[in-house]
Amino acid sequence: MDDLQRLDTWLAPLLHQLGPSQQRQLARQVALRLRAANQQTMAAQQNPDGQAWQPRKNRSRDARGRLRQGPMFRKLRTARHLRAQVLGNAAVVQFMGRAERLARIHHFGLRDRVSPGGAEISYPARELIGISEEQLDQVTDLALSFLTQDM
Repeated sequence: MDDLQRLDTWLAPLLHQLGPSQQRQLARQVALRLRAANQQTMAAQQNPDGQAWQPRKNRSRDARGRLRQGPMFRKLRTARHLRAQVLGNAAVVQFMGRAERLARIHHFGLRDRVSPGGAEISYPARELIGISEEQLDQVTDLALSFLTQDM
């Protein structure tokens, strides 16, 4: 978070020179870039810092009783659930609706019931959303190119 605060203090005076519509346009570009980067890290089954997720247990079965195969959170990383929004002049990437609860449980490694009245299970922490150093550099480059394009 220290890097985000440094970016904010460096970028804030430059952003105040832009009009409100330009600030929203830049925030939208940043949000879309961060959503795409987080979707890629989720598809690669790793945290934003590059550390691999703990694999799912072999006991995991689908609705038909077959063992689950393929990557975890395949549907959760779609644009339907992982939204890129602009609130004011801020870029926000967040899970929406019922997916937010599921994402919070897995992101922080909380306990939850698999089914109502069923067994309670502790899930390992798998960071679904975050900003890596590389993504921070991309946001800085995007902001600089946007500012130099306008001026």
